[in-house]
Amino acid sequence: MSPPLSYSEMIKQVKLPYDLRLRLVESARRIGIKPTARLYGTSPQTVRLWLRRYAQEGRQGLPSHSHAPHSCPHRTPVALEEEIVRLRAHTGFGARRLRVEFELPVSEGAIARILRQRGLVRPRKKKHKTKQDLRERKAAWAVFSKFCHDTKDLDDIPHYFLQAKALGLPIIQYTAREVRTGLTFADYAQERSAALACIFAKRVMAHLQACGVSLEEVGFQTDNGSEYIGGKDRRGVPHGFKPTVEAYNVTHNFIPPAAHTFNSDVETVHRLCEDEFFDREDFRSRSHFLAKINTYWCYFNVARKNSYKGDRSPLELLRELAPQVDPQIALWQPVLLDTLHHILLPEEITRRRGKYQTAYPYR
Repeated sequence: MSPPLSYSEMIKQVKLPYDLRLRLVESARRIGIKPTARLYGTSPQTVRLWLRRYAQEGRQGLPSHSHAPHSCPHRTPVALEEEIVRLRAHTGFGARRLRVEFELPVSEGAIARILRQRGLVRPRKKKHKTKQDLRERKAAWAVFSKFCHDTKDLDDIPHYFLQAKALGLPIIQYTAREVRTGLTFADYAQERSAALACIFAKRVMAHLQACGVSLEEVGFQTDNGSEYIGGKDRRGVPHGFKPTVEAYNVTHNFIPPAAHTFNSDVETVHRLCEDEFFDREDFRSRSHFLAKINTYWCYFNVARKNSYKGDRSPLELLRELAPQVDPQIALWQPVLLDTLHHILLPEEITRRRGKYQTAYPYR
């Protein structure tokens, strides 16, 4: 008479296979191998296996043995593993971006396994499921039809804050991101003000115009922050960000109050530059900061591939969508806006020897 469950089924359900095998061995020693095999619904070979292990190792031979191979010919070389760990520590990139950026000769899954085994993967928050995915809608927008403008506080980044305090580095980032291609422009300052926001906007518009972009096709979008909300002077003439940009035939609109997702494109850039730059780099001076941040934004616009845009960089997308625009538009040079506050900002950027140069110092 066979049992309700076979030995293989029972071994999957019990929490301690050791106890079941010990009873099987005791039964075999008491009534014999074949009767025990019939009693437990298994083969005599299985009963002989556990009898042999019990005879050789005693009760220590009854727990389950690992079936993992003793060697793995396809295992990632140790030197390559160390290189992956080094690149992760230096950049903070995930498995997919590490493989793409550095052309590593291993799969994304292998890189993820190495990072996980080394304890280099932070637990991720549960991703919020949006009601609608706007990527398809944004993909239908015309290039330069929407720039998201915003500011970012830098003095709440632990790695950067002490350096900024010691060296007098800027603590506010003024950012403009073109939604369709991902082109991003940024300048820096010690304070957040409407005057500096206007200077930054003028720099962006002059840069676009110098690269062959018609400002009539450009649209700016901002939140309702104090640096973007203007007023009227004593004569009743409007002043501030909106009148400044509209004087150049650039359209401007505010996002609805508390609708923070309307500026999600530029907020994403703020998170990326914090993780990839401000939370990692060390600086010696203000000029050293400018040199490094200039390199980062050149890399961001020219070479950094965006997985949400078909693994293409902003410059690659721009060449596809607007080949008539000068590609040097991606070579934005950040400045410290405080140094321009009392200097007449040139309305145009002059072209000299094929490069764009400004009429004011960068120091």
